Amino acid sequence: MFKKVLVLSASAGAGHVRAAQAVERAFVDLNAAEEIRHIDALQYTNKVFRHLYSKAYIEMVNKTPELLGWLYDALDTPWKNERRRLALDKLNTRPFVRMLREQEPDFIVCTHFLPAEIVSWLRAKERINSRQAIVVTDFDVHAMWLCHHYEHYFVALDETRIHLEKLGIPPAKLTVSGIPIDLVFAERKDKREMRRKHKLAEDKWTILLSAGGFGVGPLEHITQALLDLKHEAQVIVLCGRNAELRERLKNLHDVFNSEHGVTIKPIGYTTEMDELMSAADMLLGKPGGLTTSEALAKELALVVINPIPGQEERNSDHLLEEGAAIRCNNLPALAFKIDNLLDDEPRLGRMRDNVRRLARPDAARSLVRKLLALNEESFDSTQNSAEKVL
Repeated sequence: MFKKVLVLSASAGAGHVRAAQAVERAFVDLNAAEEIRHIDALQYTNKVFRHLYSKAYIEMVNKTPELLGWLYDALDTPWKNERRRLALDKLNTRPFVRMLREQEPDFIVCTHFLPAEIVSWLRAKERINSRQAIVVTDFDVHAMWLCHHYEHYFVALDETRIHLEKLGIPPAKLTVSGIPIDLVFAERKDKREMRRKHKLAEDKWTILLSAGGFGVGPLEHITQALLDLKHEAQVIVLCGRNAELRERLKNLHDVFNSEHGVTIKPIGYTTEMDELMSAADMLLGKPGGLTTSEALAKELALVVINPIPGQEERNSDHLLEEGAAIRCNNLPALAFKIDNLLDDEPRLGRMRDNVRRLARPDAARSLVRKLLALNEESFDSTQNSAEKVL
């Protein structure tokens, strides 16, 4: 058991925070630490820097995704920009550094590269003694995740593990755990029961349409495109906190007078994503690391649409290569592509088999169990060294 563990995230996108919450819950579930605490590192930075990391990111997602993709690729050269980036981060994270030195955890788990980089630097300067593990929250790994001082990396895929090995990370310090998701997604829930609970038809194809944790994206246009489906279907549209969008979607079916039995159920902000995924047959949306991992755990067929250039494009590539998803680049063809998939039962069956193969619903607990084993090995090694000295 650990004495004191900090799980560090950064609220630049919801996925890093959700992964940290999943790790924190797994520590509690396994009684793996005397004290466990999740901290958003950005809350210990200045306002300008915090805006750059969170709000500016969402602005780019919405307004200039091409710029975001260009920056992602331009910065993806291993070890090239680390000194300049570290200098900027050190300048803006002094409260974060003070917090770490005050907390004095014996172990740190980072689900974002910003705190991981600062912890690595502090260890290099011998200003803290905390060991750290780094949890990559996408299927691919970007150069910004690379650090010099760490105990372990946790990644989603074997390909990602090989990539890091080629960049100099020792194989013994790498584990393919999957991306940690809330433990509730590992629970089996009856599909028909979940449909009844959420007032859905029990016998229709059910599509869950998600734009991610911020409720961004052309949800209205996507929903309109789905009205052309030839199969009878019901579409659950996750609108987040966008009440105006939810109200417009409530009337969309009547306005378009669909002749093919496609019904629309807009949902506001919800904490019951696991139940909605249990009720669904298919997830349509953006392939963020956490949402995708949750959908895989619930064995949903995946339809990728409008991936953010950069990490979501790469997530999409992995899903397509593994045969776990289809992708639609043109909304007018969306209904056609989904109809074709639903008509091809052998293909849909293979896709579901691939989804089950990729799924890691227990990733968070597996990660914590690995850390406990590493901690035990470290303790035994220290004891043996002490005995030799005596």
